[in-house]
Amino acid sequence: MALWDRLKESASTMQTQLIAKKNDLKSGAFRDSSMAMCALVAAADGTVDPPERQRVAQLIATDEVLQNFPADDLRRRFEDNLDKLTADFDFGKVSVMQEIAKAKKKPAEARAVVQIGIVIGGADGDFDKDEQAVIREACYALDLPPHEFGL
Repeated sequence: MALWDRLKESASTMQTQLIAKKNDLKSGAFRDSSMAMCALVAAADGTVDPPERQRVAQLIATDEVLQNFPADDLRRRFEDNLDKLTADFDFGKVSVMQEIAKAKKKPAEARAVVQIGIVIGGADGDFDKDEQAVIREACYALDLPPHEFGL
């Protein structure tokens, strides 16, 4: 099985797991962490192109788990994190990682944040090295072993 096929299958499995945990994923920490993760993955290669913004907007609008929160609020949080990263990636990344780390007190939320990052990273059919690297860093911020997610 090709790497991308495994990643697609893994992302699909992760999405199913997220939906199963939907009722446990209602905290402000999860909301903040997941939007920070989306921004980090979208900006992982140093630029954010319109299709990346569109993928996150689509996720916000359609993802069952994220429907626990108002879409406008999620979009604003995503854009705020993205603004930090595009203004100065290295400096912004420190702030965004702090947002991601908010979920580490609850392992189920922390895992869900990583899973959302993987779903976003693979949404365009190319889960590239930059995206994998920032998700790996987020795993460390959340006290999770990256190998648990195949990273």
